[in-house]
Amino acid sequence: MPTPSGTPVPPDGAGVAASRVRFLTGGPVEVAQVRAPILASWQRSCDLEVSADRIEMSYVRDPDLDTPLTRASEPVMRSLGEQLDGQSISIVLTDPSGLVLRRLTADSGLERHLDKVLLAPGFSYGEEFVGTNGIGTALEAGGPIRVFGHEHYAEYLENLACAGVPIQHPVSGRTIGALDLTCWRKDAGPLLLTLARTTADQIRQALLADTGAHQLELFQEYLRACRRMTGVVFAMSSDVVMLNDYARTQLDPADQAALLAQAAEAAAAGQRGPILVRLPTGTPARMYCRPVRAEEEHSGVVVHVKLGDSDNPPVVRRAVATPMLLPGLVGSAPLWLRACDEVERLFRAGEWLAIGGEPGVGKLALLRAVQLRRQPVGRFSVLDGDGTTDRQWVTDLRRALLDNADNVVVQHVDRLDARRLRLLSTALQDASNADRDRRLWVAVTLQHAAEGKELGRLLRLFPSTVEVPPLRLHLEDLPQLVSFFLARLGHGGQLTCSPAAMQLLLRAPWPGNVEQVYQVLRQVAQHRRAGSIEPGDLPPELRTLSRRLLNPLESMERDAIVHSLLDAGGNKAKAARSLGMSRATIYRKIHEYGIVAPSS
Repeated sequence: MPTPSGTPVPPDGAGVAASRVRFLTGGPVEVAQVRAPILASWQRSCDLEVSADRIEMSYVRDPDLDTPLTRASEPVMRSLGEQLDGQSISIVLTDPSGLVLRRLTADSGLERHLDKVLLAPGFSYGEEFVGTNGIGTALEAGGPIRVFGHEHYAEYLENLACAGVPIQHPVSGRTIGALDLTCWRKDAGPLLLTLARTTADQIRQALLADTGAHQLELFQEYLRACRRMTGVVFAMSSDVVMLNDYARTQLDPADQAALLAQAAEAAAAGQRGPILVRLPTGTPARMYCRPVRAEEEHSGVVVHVKLGDSDNPPVVRRAVATPMLLPGLVGSAPLWLRACDEVERLFRAGEWLAIGGEPGVGKLALLRAVQLRRQPVGRFSVLDGDGTTDRQWVTDLRRALLDNADNVVVQHVDRLDARRLRLLSTALQDASNADRDRRLWVAVTLQHAAEGKELGRLLRLFPSTVEVPPLRLHLEDLPQLVSFFLARLGHGGQLTCSPAAMQLLLRAPWPGNVEQVYQVLRQVAQHRRAGSIEPGDLPPELRTLSRRLLNPLESMERDAIVHSLLDAGGNKAKAARSLGMSRATIYRKIHEYGIVAPSS
């Protein structure tokens, strides 16, 4: 049969190869020589400090091959593999992070090469690991893409061509994976992407066929409500949340989160409405809930919301609307998104989780948001050992684990003494062995790595640890965070931040992370309740900053110097040696970045 890659076409060409070299060496790139999606991906790869001259990654984990995606894709991939038997094309399925789940390759030479470059199950081909490629770039861009030869960021992939297509769930619309076809660059043709699109569509159809009656009935009722009604419409169940375009683009994220939480409570109580709600931005709303049933069982609820009252309809301000990643959360930086996706994945898998990070990074907020997205009607319990007696601690813990909670978070386990750590470990083991009607999911939060025998014993009950990045490593999210917090604090969305004040906020070090940002803005909102925040409204410590805004690479260099100075007890010569730089260079960098070195 003819090759599905079509009539071979000339590879990417010398112009792209030369442009890549100039890009990597800091020279000017002629835009006409490189396609815009590829150039944008190169820049993302550079910002993430991906190695261009070698493939560097570790085995992530064993793929989960018992998911709706893997089950639906298996016959589709097997059928395509039979059609391509003997041809140098590999069929690759990944999860939404780029982790390879399954690979089918008929050609032994191509298979050996893919093993060499680690395009294999258990390894991730997300852009943050290998740079521009058909899998990671398709997932990052959110659409089909082909990457040929020198368009790859890593030079070890230059002899390959790939076409990747994200796979969206047919009901929720969420990206749940990607389908990639990879072949030798010399064999690549225009039909490669067409074949990848067709295969991805077949997998979506197979997913739709496997979708349960409950999800389909909820989805159909949601579509009917969207056609009949104007304004805010959303649907939710224990597995999915769907919002119409009006709700996503016009409502502030804080208002979205409030409506979802109120709808979950109303559904649990069997309320239909009208339910009067005062949203965080100050807008009044009336909410109408309609339960959806399929096969005599509860499938979820469809909700219609009317904003404002009949005499004073609301004024929607697009300026304060911020895209919502998860209910009540904002941010789009890669490190932040990776942490959110990983927590959500582990929640869906039912795997108990330890979540780490500096104080104020948003560990509990992230756990609450994932629970609200994935199990909005579930009961969520938070426990903290600080300030309670041992007897009360044990009582509250066992009540949550054994009686009345679906999801339990134990905060600050690294602060617990040995006795409470032993009590917690025993209670968790008892809960995991208990006969419960509903699945129990447990997460613990901590700031520091495991230290001590009892904490290490406890963490053995939690197979995975997710680190939430400090704000300084995703500072590009600060403008969204400021808009989000001001919508909560600004009495109806009337308070905004001027560009000059934003520049001062961006230059601050934020050792207290996201929580510190909120507290600063709360302090400002106490005396500035409307209008625009100017530099003079900010606390004195923020007004006196004069350092320039660092780019991501400079921020990483600054952090490396700070850590080396701390490790060296403030000895600059020792810190310079550990970093492989001269004393003159480290002195210049300390001055340039405004680093206050510890006393030696």
